[in-house]
Amino acid sequence: MLRTVIVIIFILTLACCKNSGQKKQTDNTLQIDSLTNEINADSTNGVFNGFAVSIVNDQGTLYQKGFGFADIENQKKYTDSTIQNIASISKTFVGLALLKAQELGKLKLDDPINKYLPFKVVNPNYPATNITLRHLATHTSSIADNEFYLTKNYFLKENQDLKALHLVFEETQVFIPKDSVVSMEEFLKNLLVEKGKWNTKETYTKHKPGDIYEYSNIGTTLAAFVLEMATGETFDKFTTAYILKPLKMNASGWHFEDINFANYSKLYENPKTLLPFYGMVSYPDGNFITSINDLSLYLSELIKGYNGNGTILSKESFKEYFRPQLEAKNFIDRNDKNPYSESYNVGIFMGFGYTGYIGHTGGDPGVGSMMFFDPKNNIGRILIINTSFSDKIGNDTFYGIWDKLEKYQSKLTN
Repeated sequence: MLRTVIVIIFILTLACCKNSGQKKQTDNTLQIDSLTNEINADSTNGVFNGFAVSIVNDQGTLYQKGFGFADIENQKKYTDSTIQNIASISKTFVGLALLKAQELGKLKLDDPINKYLPFKVVNPNYPATNITLRHLATHTSSIADNEFYLTKNYFLKENQDLKALHLVFEETQVFIPKDSVVSMEEFLKNLLVEKGKWNTKETYTKHKPGDIYEYSNIGTTLAAFVLEMATGETFDKFTTAYILKPLKMNASGWHFEDINFANYSKLYENPKTLLPFYGMVSYPDGNFITSINDLSLYLSELIKGYNGNGTILSKESFKEYFRPQLEAKNFIDRNDKNPYSESYNVGIFMGFGYTGYIGHTGGDPGVGSMMFFDPKNNIGRILIINTSFSDKIGNDTFYGIWDKLEKYQSKLTN
């Protein structure tokens, strides 16, 4: 009799669990459908041609989807497998790579960069002060982006007619022909070395290295080049071996030849103006090419790492990666208005918003991107778009999509 009762209780328990699981799955499907419907409204307002979003936690991806078009003319959908460059979110990979190289004994963050460089980099205002890798990683190196960073950096995938070659953005930025591109080493040398042909009085600030935060793209690329000199491997191959492959980010890469170009989104200066395909000489600071699917895997790993459970770095390295490195005295104009700005504090090329969000933003011709997670609930969000914007409508649409993800993130389960 007792055995029969136990069997009946077991069966009833299974039935209850099954019903509960089915209800949970149904509720989750309803939330996903509702979120998709709300975001669809933004994909049809003509502000962005195509974009992708995701919500993740430390267990994996809760939601991801592409909207609009990767190619307006051919009505090719933007999906979760569509790839494009993501601008300055790329910098977060440089931080991970530096810490991995440190784990391998190839370098130390507090090493002077001239220990590794084949040319000398010195702020002429402070010739006796060493610039270190940590200075580069915290944007306190006193190295600034001068006009030649923009005009000698962005190159066309294929040579095109003069009209395309002289597309100008923000008055100073132009695309250069592919056959005029120099190597990353030559690019850095021209910009940073005294009497280099692109070295100007704006190349170095008046601040002592290590003192003041000033966001530096060229400083980021210099850090990647130091890594190359220290490890004997190119930056793209190093990050592929130690980050992309372990995380199974198989659709991602740094160059057109690294990815399946058939899945690459076209980029747009505005909804009606198509941009040419372009790359960057300083690719580590902004030319990582990926999909929302791969980037979601990456963000989930970052959340794991923050909580001491990451796989690509040791606990100690992840702790350093996410440790706020600066103090109020290191900022002249600290961003305490936008919680989704990486310029309130910084880890090792990892940003912190003033309310505690951790992540990075990005912007380049035809590209807008944002990736942050909340360490209080271990939930993160990503938004990638293929259309530039600079007006209030674009800003409102971008953050409107971002806010919709926040609205639903606590309602979703794995």
